[in-house]
Amino acid sequence: MSDLLRLRTLRTWHAMWVERIDAAIAAAEQRERRQGEERRPPTRDWVMELGIGVGRRPIEVHIGGYYAAGKRQRPITREQAVAALDEGIRACIHCRPDTELGVLG
Repeated sequence: MSDLLRLRTLRTWHAMWVERIDAAIAAAEQRERRQGEERRPPTRDWVMELGIGVGRRPIEVHIGGYYAAGKRQRPITREQAVAALDEGIRACIHCRPDTELGVLG
């Protein structure tokens, strides 16, 4: 067998395995994405942003999932959001939960 024929045979064989490995990698990535989506907690409808320090008083109401809501937050119900706005807690001027809730500020 000539060296060229042997090398072409090896290249074909390795290319076949690379295709199989690539397919296995793609399947594993898809599985991980799907599992990540299934494990992701649901987006909250409304959140209360809390202040800093002892007692951490509520400072602002946001629509759930708003990217700039801050790390100090807790989920609240629609009723709690309306009550908080009625009590004078500020509505975020960017995500406008007051408009979404139908509460005039």
